[in-house]
Amino acid sequence: MLLRSRNKIEGSLATARQTAELLRSVISQQRVPYRNQARALIDAVRAVGEQLIAANPVELAVGNIVRRVLHIIREEDLSLTTAAMAGLGLSAASDDEDDADQDNHPVLSAAAVAAAARSTLRPPSLQTLLEDVPDSAAVPHTSSSGGDSEGKSKSADKSSRTRRLKHDVIEAVNELIQDIATCHEQIAEQAVEHIHQNEVILTLGSSRTVLEFLCAAKEKQRSFRVFVAEGAPRYQGHLLAKELVTRGLQTTLITDSAVFAMISRVNMVIVGAHAVMANGGVIAPVGLNMVALAAKRHAVPFVVLAGSHKLCPLYPHHPEVLLNELRSPSELLDFGEFSDCMDFGSGTASPLLHVINPTFDYVPPKLVSLFITDTGGHNPSYMYRLIADYYSADDLVVQRRPPTGR
Repeated sequence: MLLRSRNKIEGSLATARQTAELLRSVISQQRVPYRNQARALIDAVRAVGEQLIAANPVELAVGNIVRRVLHIIREEDLSLTTAAMAGLGLSAASDDEDDADQDNHPVLSAAAVAAAARSTLRPPSLQTLLEDVPDSAAVPHTSSSGGDSEGKSKSADKSSRTRRLKHDVIEAVNELIQDIATCHEQIAEQAVEHIHQNEVILTLGSSRTVLEFLCAAKEKQRSFRVFVAEGAPRYQGHLLAKELVTRGLQTTLITDSAVFAMISRVNMVIVGAHAVMANGGVIAPVGLNMVALAAKRHAVPFVVLAGSHKLCPLYPHHPEVLLNELRSPSELLDFGEFSDCMDFGSGTASPLLHVINPTFDYVPPKLVSLFITDTGGHNPSYMYRLIADYYSADDLVVQRRPPTGR
């Protein structure tokens, strides 16, 4: 599987896009029954989503997209339900105008429509409700000679409703894929509002979002300087510094250990993120917590750029969240040097030197000044409300904490 082979999919954006495309294919190929259509799609997406998440649990963007698609299915089903029930109410009202006895054909109230909409994913389904409604309330009265055409019309209407949900869901997933593909441009458009003339910007490592953000400010005739911490041990900052110079930006490359010494000369820290948690905390490349602490000490704004596909509805203490993974020790130490540190005298060949190479840092929300997403700038305290717009509560697994002893 591609997700297990990290050499084939690099970065949260590519992972999110391919996850959405795969789920779109699953939905397109899924055979949907006439009843409980939404439940059938949800079960299919969940089954595939669990496999994708298990393949690479550290890449939280996979779970984010799976939950986003589940939310889309629920929202589209709710929309169709509300429209169908509203249409049913209008049909009943039309019959009442032609019938002297209005009590036999009551118009559905807004409360009844809402109650039916909320229960679409629980038995009985909307289709069951519609089938249980008498024909006199569901469709206008026709003569007996039109019975055959009426039956064909109802059959065609059932087939149309069956195809409608899948069509709407696929269209919404297409919009999600488009939003993922264009999130860099949406974030970069806001650069001119945050970067001003003659400022000094500090960043660490390499991030395409940060690159496009800085270059967008440069294109708006902003003159500023960028300090790039190299981001050991992978030294991704070298690549970013080279790209910034190619784009015509004044760039200074510094070591990670020099961040605190240089932070007093900086006006703003702008960094990317691996994931943004529901509490406003950030899972980011290793070293960024050190940068955030230095920025807090010198009252320098710490700004995080993140596309909406990186907004995770889980909290850091959630059992599904893996805050870190250890990379190969070879990035820090050559294998020949490492083998020289083995203790062969004890007979167990246990190493005297241990190499730990974590991938990520966790930056708590109190160290973040502002989040800039493709929907605008937000304070850390607002993130949970923004995340609530993208996910359904039914798709979040709530951690059950053991009771505390007295």
